[in-house]
Amino acid sequence: MKPLKLNYKRTALIGFAFFGILLLWQVYDSWCPTFLTDIFARNIYEMSSAELKASDPEKILNVQWIVGIIMACDNLAALILLPIFGNLSDKTKTPIGKRMPFILVGTFVSAVAFPFIPIFFHYNNVAGMIAMMAIVLLFMMMYRNPAVALMPDITPKPLRAKANGIINIMGYFGGAFATVLGLVFVLSHYINTPVAERNLWTIELPFIIASVLMVISALVLFKTIRENELAEKLKDEMELGEQLAAVETPIDDDKPMSKANRNMLLAILGAEFLWFMSDNALGTYVGNYVIYYLNAASSATMILTILGGLASVVGFAIAGAIADKIGRKWTISMGLMITFLGLIVMCFVMPTGQTAANAAHGEFTFPALLYAVWVLKGFGMALVHNCSFPMVVELCSAKRIGKFTGYYYAASMSAQTVTPVLLGLVLRAANAWRALPVYACILTLLSCTVFTSLVKNIKAGKVANVTGLEAIGGDD
Repeated sequence: MKPLKLNYKRTALIGFAFFGILLLWQVYDSWCPTFLTDIFARNIYEMSSAELKASDPEKILNVQWIVGIIMACDNLAALILLPIFGNLSDKTKTPIGKRMPFILVGTFVSAVAFPFIPIFFHYNNVAGMIAMMAIVLLFMMMYRNPAVALMPDITPKPLRAKANGIINIMGYFGGAFATVLGLVFVLSHYINTPVAERNLWTIELPFIIASVLMVISALVLFKTIRENELAEKLKDEMELGEQLAAVETPIDDDKPMSKANRNMLLAILGAEFLWFMSDNALGTYVGNYVIYYLNAASSATMILTILGGLASVVGFAIAGAIADKIGRKWTISMGLMITFLGLIVMCFVMPTGQTAANAAHGEFTFPALLYAVWVLKGFGMALVHNCSFPMVVELCSAKRIGKFTGYYYAASMSAQTVTPVLLGLVLRAANAWRALPVYACILTLLSCTVFTSLVKNIKAGKVANVTGLEAIGGDD
């Protein structure tokens, strides 16, 4: 049998698309919920969130449901737009490919709008800030689905789990860089400073740097990946990949989707909805959890992200090999259980006390146990994310990759639409930040139960994969 070849160099270059995505979203998710908390505190209670925390900390919890609604509206737009742009890109034909026009337009508009978010926040303009967030989200949705669909476009099905690992590692380099920005420009110090003394550049520079790097990543992608040439060159390999796909019944575009494949798709998407509800709840609220519950420096959140990212890189690096041995189903199930164990530990994390070093900012020492939680969560969710997307696009032909990528993101974005509002209401009702890990625990366990009980473990056909220097080769 002719060997299928995973070209690591080309796959890493495609990863520049994911580098830009995670770079921007890491800055967005780490900073915007805290921006929203502070700006609503200023407009509703006429004091900064730091002043409100000192005088009446319960009111900080009261505004979280508003923060959740804003973040959920973003995700609701994504739920609608991602499938649309995915479907459009499937049907697009241009001299530079079907995905690249969406990637380039989405990148440049997002990059221009992104630095205006902190400007409007700094000057207490709620409408302007939310409008800029909406523009960024709209054009990132134009970018995101086509960018993610690039990998399965030119990667045979049996090789996609390994390729997805490389893509995600590249993405986490972007996330890591965004995290370093958070260590240099400490958001909690800005938030704890009296409004009249705040320095705009503390929050503006991370957004500018993220925009510039996202544009560079898109230009690298455009320069090195020639969609139309690669589609023609890899035609035979893609057809062989179809024959070896991990599906219960063969894919045929001329016939309706088989019942077995449809049930598999729905089970995967249902479980994905639940684990994204958990993961997004943590991602959206951990910054506020650290600042307003643990009373620690926001730089600790960035260290959490670095440790979780490093653990994720390890997970992405080995997930493909694990899936080859035990199948994608059990790799994902294992990842969910590792994540669940970490979240159980998080339920017992509590605020510590002050030291001389952090007392100057009125902050507590960060509990070291939470670092271990984020390592477990990072590694576990890497196994999950690495194998789940290939499982979804395994169930379609090359003609519908954008559409099925849209299904994948519809499940994740619908979860991310529901969970900020739901958790905001839970926090308000429970009046306790400790409800956050309990909420995440329950959803992670439910997702594991749904996935393990309903998804079949179908392995891809065995391939003689090229290895060594030949696999790195420059046949681009």
